[in-house]
Amino acid sequence: MSGKIIISSKIKSEVLSRDGFRCQKCNFSGMSDELEVHHVKLKVDGGEDNINNLITLCSICHHYSPDEEAEFEEYLKEKIDGTVLDTFRKSHKSISKRTKKGMSIISKKGNVVTRAPWGYKIENKKLAPTEHSYQVQEVFQEFLNQNISLTKLAKKYGFSVNGLKKILSNQTYLGKVKFDKQIHQGSHQALISSTLFNHVQNKLEKIGIKKK
Repeated sequence: MSGKIIISSKIKSEVLSRDGFRCQKCNFSGMSDELEVHHVKLKVDGGEDNINNLITLCSICHHYSPDEEAEFEEYLKEKIDGTVLDTFRKSHKSISKRTKKGMSIISKKGNVVTRAPWGYKIENKKLAPTEHSYQVQEVFQEFLNQNISLTKLAKKYGFSVNGLKKILSNQTYLGKVKFDKQIHQGSHQALISSTLFNHVQNKLEKIGIKKK
């Protein structure tokens, strides 16, 4: 399932226009707020904000699209009739608004609104460190201080490379909660320092994983 990524309005308009303002999976066309521009190759995997790497999907098809590029290509081939989703689309939009409002309230209180990241568990509806939480700092330190590739580091700890990238950029480890572009002070214990986190972000930028 893909997250929503912000791209420039100019590029988005170009992609929507090229695709005829239609979802390229279910052929839905309608309100512009129901159409998303999806990265075929995700930015975290090195995908660029150019129209050759972008495609128009409706909000539902975008929500359920896989992250891996090869899986997405197969997903796109399985065409469906957009009218079949109309009833679901209406109820989904209503539920999403209510859900988003509730999640916003929870995040402002410092509580996580997604599943627990690696190194944490949910305890009494709050994040709590697990017995393996010390490994989070180990991973950050190894990436920062050792000449080791993301592939080797991911394999060492049993992650996919994409999963490791998400860990290394997850602000939850700073004791923060992020939701809908807003960052709040969390009620949970931080597992790494802001200094270590910032150094890791700088290294990710230097090797082209993140952009400033």
